[in-house]
Amino acid sequence: MLYVVTGPPGAGKSSWIRARAKPTDIVIDMDLLALALAGPGAPDHNHGEILLKVTQRARYAAIDEACRHLAEVDVYLIHTMPNAKARAKYKRLQARIVTVDPGRDVVMRRIEAMRQPGMKAVATRWYNQRPTVAQGVMPQRSRDW
Repeated sequence: MLYVVTGPPGAGKSSWIRARAKPTDIVIDMDLLALALAGPGAPDHNHGEILLKVTQRARYAAIDEACRHLAEVDVYLIHTMPNAKARAKYKRLQARIVTVDPGRDVVMRRIEAMRQPGMKAVATRWYNQRPTVAQGVMPQRSRDW
């Protein structure tokens, strides 16, 4: 099964996965990939431009390969704001979409405390573009697109 975990920065997507994934599952998380590719002592959430480019390429390769093995393992993929093309791909793969959202106030406080300032703009964009609760999206619930 492919689980696509969405939500704003600082929502708890990685924590949601850590609480559920088994050691044999595949977890594709940009921050974890960046840390794996960075030198010792690199900051958790503040990656340089070149590292992000390399990490993004590695992420695409990991997604492609992991999706070839969905019959054998569960794959957890963090994708903050999938576009229409990505959503169509996930639908074809019969992914379960999980939205993790503890609320704007909580997210903004977490970003202030733990993330680079630019993540506030990403979170704001996520909140401006996300489907509303009235459209069926509930915090930490799965849904299909």
